[in-house]
Amino acid sequence: MAEEDVPQADASSSGRGAAHRAARPRRHRSTVGSEGREVLRRWLTSIRRPGRTPAGPAARPGRRWTIAGLALLACLAALVGYVGNRSDPEPAPPGGVTAEAVRPSGFPAAEANRTDTGPAVPGLRPRQRPTGSPSPSATSLAAPGPPVLTVSQGEIPAEVDLTAAGPRDWVHWGLRGGGSTVRKQNGSGEIVDAGGAGTRGGWDGNQELFGWRDGGSVRTVGATANGVYTCGIGNGFKLAVAGSGELRTVRLYAGLWMARGRLEARLSVGGPTTTLRMEDPHTSRSAEFTLRFRAPKGAQLLISWTTEATFSYDCGNVGLQAVALR
Repeated sequence: MAEEDVPQADASSSGRGAAHRAARPRRHRSTVGSEGREVLRRWLTSIRRPGRTPAGPAARPGRRWTIAGLALLACLAALVGYVGNRSDPEPAPPGGVTAEAVRPSGFPAAEANRTDTGPAVPGLRPRQRPTGSPSPSATSLAAPGPPVLTVSQGEIPAEVDLTAAGPRDWVHWGLRGGGSTVRKQNGSGEIVDAGGAGTRGGWDGNQELFGWRDGGSVRTVGATANGVYTCGIGNGFKLAVAGSGELRTVRLYAGLWMARGRLEARLSVGGPTTTLRMEDPHTSRSAEFTLRFRAPKGAQLLISWTTEATFSYDCGNVGLQAVALR
């Protein structure tokens, strides 16, 4: 009777253990888990094979607890085998962040290696630094060139715009008589009327017309034929123009009547004097003298326009209309 009870106890215990095993969730295939279960099954079989267990109700509860514990161990072994053999990571949700993602620092990758410590400059991209200013070139430090002076003679245009001809400075003589002078408004003042021998008189018989739009005492003049003159040998006009160390251009508008005029130009710092002559023994004549010069700052270009000879018993003379500087 005791031996017949043993199979019943085994059947009930085996059924409960089978129920625990049937309740385990299905898992991914795992060779380690299968081998573990096989080893556990063989070990349980070896435990159940030995001889008889004590019969009677007192022995059955202990047997049940033993089998339940072994079944639990089998479940744990299978779980460990499953976890140890997972190879495919679960896909991350769309737009999600994986566990391996690192929180961004907020700076470009190159920022981590930045070593400069200069201040940022407005108008540049964040953390961008301006390059150093280039060293002064040899050209910017070069000394002014040597003194230069050239003089040429040409025809005066039929109409002269002094505003365009003299962007730096200009002067016109004779608009309202022999003592009348109009200068460029806000001009540089580098043209100096240095006088000259003889009495000046005004006249309105020039062949060319002069006009301007930026005069000082007279703001605007469309066209005027007026100028000044002085009679007699040795009489004439003297002018001076300031130097700046740069090349400059002076245009002198002058004339004569039944005379020979002599133009002389030189630099106050020394050097040769350039001389040009113009004459007309019968009537009047005019010319545009172009003087290009370079003189140090503080030096001057000196100009004289005088009557060298006359061909009239009345009043052979030289005349002056305007001078412009650019």
